[in-house]
Amino acid sequence: MGRSAATRNLALATVAFAVAFVGWSLIAPLAKDFQDDLGLSNTRTLMLTAVPVILGSLLRIPVGALTDRFGGRRVFPVVLGVSAIPAAAFGFVDGYWGLIVVGFFLGIAGSSFAVGVPFVAGWYEKERQGYALGVYGMGNIGTAVAAFGAPAIVSLLSREVLGIVAAVLLLATAVVFYRMAEDPPRGPAVRYLHMLRSGWRLWRLAFLYFVTFGGFVAMAVFLPKLLRDWFDISLTDAGLRAAGFTVVATLARPVGGLLSDRIGPATVLVVVFVGAGLDAAWLAYISDDPTWVPVTIACLTLAGFLGLGNGAVFKAVPHDFPNATGAATGIVGAAGGLGGFFPPVVMGIVKDHFETYALGFVGLLLFACICLVVALTMRASWRTAQGATAEPPHPAALLRRRRLGRRMERSAARRSRVGALLPRALAA
Repeated sequence: MGRSAATRNLALATVAFAVAFVGWSLIAPLAKDFQDDLGLSNTRTLMLTAVPVILGSLLRIPVGALTDRFGGRRVFPVVLGVSAIPAAAFGFVDGYWGLIVVGFFLGIAGSSFAVGVPFVAGWYEKERQGYALGVYGMGNIGTAVAAFGAPAIVSLLSREVLGIVAAVLLLATAVVFYRMAEDPPRGPAVRYLHMLRSGWRLWRLAFLYFVTFGGFVAMAVFLPKLLRDWFDISLTDAGLRAAGFTVVATLARPVGGLLSDRIGPATVLVVVFVGAGLDAAWLAYISDDPTWVPVTIACLTLAGFLGLGNGAVFKAVPHDFPNATGAATGIVGAAGGLGGFFPPVVMGIVKDHFETYALGFVGLLLFACICLVVALTMRASWRTAQGATAEPPHPAALLRRRRLGRRMERSAARRSRVGALLPRALAA
């Protein structure tokens, strides 16, 4: 037990989360092929990509409660093992509704976020939980693995092989996690029903994560089809470029946490929504005549802003809920997952009715503007809150204070010694 055990269990949870996200993201990279083969509309195609998101989001709260009751060491392997069944079936089903059913149950893998949060948080002191949850959140990289790996396996082998490989990976990870992981010595008090009545502070963070993480998930599942519609590229090439989006967003997530340590999460979120709004406006402007360079720049910078926002929100959660970080994170995480369901569906409807994706990006711009207002009010409320500093002190300022304090202590000690020696010297 100790720091080495915490690090080992954090690594195991992050890998398990990444593998779960591979299973969660199997359908999206192949969506354009399904559309062509089955003659689907844009709405039906993007509904197919969004279906796994809805169950994965809704299950996060009950799965988090089960984790609090039985422990992550038991629940995480169950989630992974059960997810292997629809993953294997994915390789063999035909027809739209068969894919919808399989995709719905692939959503079980998406609930893994709520297993890892209380599991990881229980291994770390409150002041380090934000760091630990930020590292755990990098398991999002599983989306990139699916975006690149799924089309490659299908092109080289077959969809049947893809389903079998994904199922074996999920099962193997479940076994390794169960054998090597340990439940934390101190489980966080996860009180979901109580947290649901926490008021505006909780729902504010849930809404911000609804847009930042939801935007990330939506773009990750939507981008392969968007790029193929815009540029008529191959399935593998679209998957590779979409994987780049996921990698940038994932790497930006811990950076958002580190910046939040220095300048405060609310300040980071203000920057995030200004940048995301500008990217959304630019994508809306060029959507009717897209070219590679502007699209690439806009998508990658949007990935960076959304990743920074994800990290900043989860630095804010321990600040607002220091005694219930795990419970608050589960609920905020569920909201973020739901945020990934609606945009692809809306994009499909917009494309079918208006023959353009521009209005979908206008919607992202409007949400970014609303979130900017929320982030500004959060920043102001933290700064004026009584009895607490709204933004964390800069580490350099803390270091200067400590040095000044030590100098003052040494000076006081010298004066005390001089004061004690002076009467003796006068007496002599």
